[in-house]
Amino acid sequence: MQVRPLQDRVLVERLDEETKTAGGIIIPDNNKEKPAQGKVVAVGSGYRNSDGTLVALEVKEGDTVIFGKYSGTEVKVEGHEYLVMKEDEILAVLQ
Repeated sequence: MQVRPLQDRVLVERLDEETKTAGGIIIPDNNKEKPAQGKVVAVGSGYRNSDGTLVALEVKEGDTVIFGKYSGTEVKVEGHEYLVMKEDEILAVLQ
């Protein structure tokens, strides 16, 4: 099954964070924070301006993005966890 976000929404898969600190301390799973970086899996078609023209999204599939800690809505599709969020919830694209 494929998921296609609507309008200005983006489907993001969280990237795993390191389980070690810079000093070599291993962080247990129950104490880790959810990562605020992810890979864009799918994007919607865009949003409509006030005059009705379709404006395409700036992010595209495959982009690595940074988003807010509590951004998006968590969904589970065929055992994979994703976030569905609006494009304006994305803070930056890593290059």
